[in-house]
Amino acid sequence: MAGAETLAEAAVGKPSLEELTLPDTIYESASVIQYVVETADSLPAPLSDYDDRYARDEQVLTFRKNLLRNADFGGRVTGTPQEIEVAWCYSTPYSEEETEFGEWGGGTGWTGQPLYVRWSDSEIDSLRRGGAPLTADFGPEEIMVGSLCGQAYFLNYHTGRPSRSPLDLHNVVKGTMSKDPDFRNLYVGQGVSKGEPLGCQAFDLLTHERHFFFADKKSWRRWQACDSSPVVVGGWLFWPGENGSLYKFRRVPGGRLVLCDVLRYRIGGAAPGIESSLCVYRNYGFFCDNHGHVLCVNLNTMKPVWHFKNLDDSDATIVCREEGGIPYLYTACEVDRQGDEGVCRFVKLRALDGRQVWECKIPCTRIQLATKSLDGGMYSTPLPGQGDCEQLIFANVCRNNAAQGRGQLTAIDTATGSIVYTVAYSNFCWSSPVGFLNEQNEMFILTADAYGVVYLIRGRDGKVLCTKELGDNVESSPCVVGNTAVVGCRGTKIYKFVIK
Repeated sequence: MAGAETLAEAAVGKPSLEELTLPDTIYESASVIQYVVETADSLPAPLSDYDDRYARDEQVLTFRKNLLRNADFGGRVTGTPQEIEVAWCYSTPYSEEETEFGEWGGGTGWTGQPLYVRWSDSEIDSLRRGGAPLTADFGPEEIMVGSLCGQAYFLNYHTGRPSRSPLDLHNVVKGTMSKDPDFRNLYVGQGVSKGEPLGCQAFDLLTHERHFFFADKKSWRRWQACDSSPVVVGGWLFWPGENGSLYKFRRVPGGRLVLCDVLRYRIGGAAPGIESSLCVYRNYGFFCDNHGHVLCVNLNTMKPVWHFKNLDDSDATIVCREEGGIPYLYTACEVDRQGDEGVCRFVKLRALDGRQVWECKIPCTRIQLATKSLDGGMYSTPLPGQGDCEQLIFANVCRNNAAQGRGQLTAIDTATGSIVYTVAYSNFCWSSPVGFLNEQNEMFILTADAYGVVYLIRGRDGKVLCTKELGDNVESSPCVVGNTAVVGCRGTKIYKFVIK
């Protein structure tokens, strides 16, 4: 009887879905957006809940772990770590196949974060009985990663050996795959065509068959690539595309996808592309595009809520964090459309109305490499501080010789927007930093640069505790499990590190 009373009291104290739903408001800032919401499904499409299905356990099923994209992996270390040990290294094939943009090789690119999946006994039994292409090294803990050579690889988390046969992704994949938290769907966007049409796709992890492929012939921007990592919110799958559209798919039992709604938009007559992944707070979704626009969308109606104009191209995914019960967003831009010199404008915004709290302008340059231009600014997703770094947010910024080096870790005060310290890297850095806490709640940061130097940094003061030289460009973002991190490089290598 006492247990029933406790449950009843808990139920009374829990806000209802209606109480948690953010208002269906369109602020004046959104008046610059020319948009349409096309409905392909006549059934009602409200979110069923605001449960973050990605934060349930230690699994890592999408980019930066969860809907807030705050990289709260739950990384843990003991004491003050002093060593980055390589536990295993897996080599993918290297593809010399020519594309419109040259050859891409193997390994992983931007953002290229691996996934960490932990199968239950019943799921393992289902995979074995269903004839999934498993190897003798298949086990309960599996790493999944999409490669630039156009394959997905499945590795035993503990040994690094293949846990199942590779999966043909048909084209070059640069972004981070996403596993459905409820079904056995693996969602994969394509980055560069190897001769086949570009689009987004879903594979069955039992049969390895592609049962869904989507390329939007009606999009307002023709480029159909998709580097974004999609997410399930309130029962629906949301997927931004580089064709300038945000898609809402109904997930039918069994994993089938049915298009429900599409948001298409132009600003100033142009339809920008979206390379960032969707950040979500309740029924509001946030993304930025390659013209520097930051948009908030009501995921119930798919209509814009507010708009914020940053200075330049913004590819990095937005991060949301509650502070004093109020949700805030952190994002920054590149130096691309500004010309060869400009600033990376790092901003803190109020998530509910898009108002700017502060800005931090970091001078950066764009440099010309042998085969392409390298934009300055921020490509990585920021890392909110935890533990003794709660007042900080960390960002990898490509200064490109506008400072003492081409890249740096920048620690910013979340209250004022002032730079607390910087740590210079040996080269530019597109990889997103990840964090670990010890038993005293001290935070440590792991990150890597384009020269393949991996850094372990004490969060509170920026002291570099140790480095590990790999020799391969680390563009991808790491996946953290306990005191380990898994990340791939340009070339062929995928590494698992132990932080000791």
